[in-house]
Amino acid sequence: MNPRVSVIIVSWDGLALLQKCLPSVLATEYDNFEIVVVDNGSVDGSVEWLTQQDVTLLPQESNLGFCGGNNVGIAKTSSDFVVLLNNDVEVAADWLSELVAQASTEPTIAAVQPKILDYSDRTRFEYAGAAGGHLDSVGYPFASGRLFDTIETDEGQYDEPMPIFWASGAALLLRRSALTEVGLLDERLFMHMEEIDLCWRLWQAGYSVRLAPKSRVYHIGGASLAQGSPKKMYYNFRNSLLLLYKHTSPGRWPLQFTKRVLLDVLAVVRGMLVLRPRESWAIVRAYADAHKMKKGFDQDRPDNDEDTFRPSYDGSIAAQYFFLGRKRFQDLPTKRFQGPFRDRTR
Repeated sequence: MNPRVSVIIVSWDGLALLQKCLPSVLATEYDNFEIVVVDNGSVDGSVEWLTQQDVTLLPQESNLGFCGGNNVGIAKTSSDFVVLLNNDVEVAADWLSELVAQASTEPTIAAVQPKILDYSDRTRFEYAGAAGGHLDSVGYPFASGRLFDTIETDEGQYDEPMPIFWASGAALLLRRSALTEVGLLDERLFMHMEEIDLCWRLWQAGYSVRLAPKSRVYHIGGASLAQGSPKKMYYNFRNSLLLLYKHTSPGRWPLQFTKRVLLDVLAVVRGMLVLRPRESWAIVRAYADAHKMKKGFDQDRPDNDEDTFRPSYDGSIAAQYFFLGRKRFQDLPTKRFQGPFRDRTR
């Protein structure tokens, strides 16, 4: 029998999205899985509708966020693998079997992501993860198939099951035994970047993260917060700073933080120049709140560089994109990728 899989969907006032996307999940062609929906206190009729579906419903009294909701779902299940799946994702019939097949090739593979394509234009990658995520030396995330706002068409250029630094929480298969070792999602982050932190901890513990290119899902995107919204920018910048602090040794932190500040100052100035002051203010607030919160992460930090698993890209993705004009993942210099990420076709 195939390994048991629990597909966990966290939803908050997402009835319309569930009605659009859940039928495809229910039609998944895999013989040993369950669907668990964690409802974060919806008032739009979601709970009533879900009671009529073939799912296990875990209603919560309040909004626990992405992290808290998924952690409830993980704790309430006992399967070999869990999948974190956004409520605005439609799946192909074989999406789950391909994820499990990839994870089963090596016991050290702890996380696997499908190709994430745009729901409206299924020839294009989608912003949230595309063909697998990476991280530069100052904590800026990017992905195979997506650098900043430049999103590629899927032309088979990422059709190999390559190592990736992080897998998107929009559709993410996780090995339960690895979660038992490294812990669940960090609820201090609440939402955004939490999957990057988890994948970073998995790599640190000796596991790996992979793309399963034969698995495909279709993401609507922006269901919780629209891309480019000040609130989304706030969480992305705040949590990115906290992750950099959490995973950087004290001796290395001053230099990395200085580099990061210089780049983020440019982002603030850009927001003012293009007459989007709310974006600039979101970044300023993110810095202020990250400073207040960082002490709570002191116990998680590595003691020295030897104990640190470094980000996949040793350089600045912002410099490559904005100053050198390299707009596609394949245009980036291979020598800047570290360790298992240097061979980007394996």
